[in-house]
Amino acid sequence: MIFITAKFRVKPEHADEWPEISRSFTEATRAEPGCHWFDWSRSLDDANEYVLLEAFDDDAAGAHVNSEHFKAAQRELPQYLAQTPRIVNAKLDQDDWSELGELAVK
Repeated sequence: MIFITAKFRVKPEHADEWPEISRSFTEATRAEPGCHWFDWSRSLDDANEYVLLEAFDDDAAGAHVNSEHFKAAQRELPQYLAQTPRIVNAKLDQDDWSELGELAVK
């Protein structure tokens, strides 16, 4: 699978509304075939930063960036951002989360 982590620094005046601002993009992406997850979290250290965790089947990632909702996000979302998002993109030989054995719940 393709695993992507991206950090979005949102302009302070839009930070509280970011979940709603990005909602249609998020919902459309989650509905894509081959999307394992597309989950936002807000940073505990910086209220203006959101972290996006996303995972796709290898062949689905290309369809994602070519989708109409991705193109709409490219046009609409940058106006709310304080800087270009930063990304880590990796191909992993797995298709779901693994357990963190060091903190196993018994």
